[in-house]
Amino acid sequence: MGRLRIGSCSWKYGSWEGLVYSAAKGINFLEEYAQRYDTVEVDQWFWSLHGPGKITMPREDIAREYAASVPEDFRFSVKVPNSITLSHFYRKKKSDPLEENPDFLSGDLFLRFLDTLTPMHALLGPLMLQFEYLNRQKMPAQDIFLDRLGEFLAAAPRDFPIGIESRNPNYLNAKYFTLLEEHGVHHVYLQGYYMPQVTEVFGKGGAHGSGTSVIRLHGPDRKGIEERTGGEWNRRLEPREEELEDIVEMTNVLLAQDVDVYLNVNNHYEGSAPVTIARLREMLQL
Repeated sequence: MGRLRIGSCSWKYGSWEGLVYSAAKGINFLEEYAQRYDTVEVDQWFWSLHGPGKITMPREDIAREYAASVPEDFRFSVKVPNSITLSHFYRKKKSDPLEENPDFLSGDLFLRFLDTLTPMHALLGPLMLQFEYLNRQKMPAQDIFLDRLGEFLAAAPRDFPIGIESRNPNYLNAKYFTLLEEHGVHHVYLQGYYMPQVTEVFGKGGAHGSGTSVIRLHGPDRKGIEERTGGEWNRRLEPREEELEDIVEMTNVLLAQDVDVYLNVNNHYEGSAPVTIARLREMLQL
């Protein structure tokens, strides 16, 4: 039987006072968070690429602080910096020419990233490579992407589970899942935006080569729910009961297959990650 961990995407929200925290400020948010949950997703280090030659990596003192704030059984799932996963630099205007990112799927930069997280190594769960939608200007064919990804995975260390999140729905096919299984990595399921339902993708076979699965719950309309909440993430504004029922069933199947499951819930999914997590726990009879 696999192990289930349920947590949120990020954690420092003053509006969680009363739901998770004793106060809206002036506390160690992560320390109090870890008294209620056994995992959290870290996405702050994803935003690392600021232009040619302008890359920021995690600070080791921050990694040390995070490690000291949680118990030894806690696990962080971490989004790998976009300096590694972006094929091209962001453009200020759509009319600007595309410029390739020379560090796209760089094994050396990945190792440098892991080194900065040394204080957290004993607490690391999945490392997730999130790729944006790759149009034909950026990636002329899926096979080119898979070749580059295969080269990267062949050289990547296996100290931690590695997950791949592709935001190209047309890439979620047999060739993609076979590559992931061959390299012992897992697919990261994203529920939300324009992506197909995670249960639909799971029905295609998925990939859980690392013995791990990550299900990230995001909603379809990030801007819309931000406007409705006004930044107060303490209410379940858009219940998605049918989706949750399907996700719970999918989770139970994975656990029965000895796959460790991380359910990472975003505030944008229903309006409040802690309230959604409470509902998931109820449905899972935890």
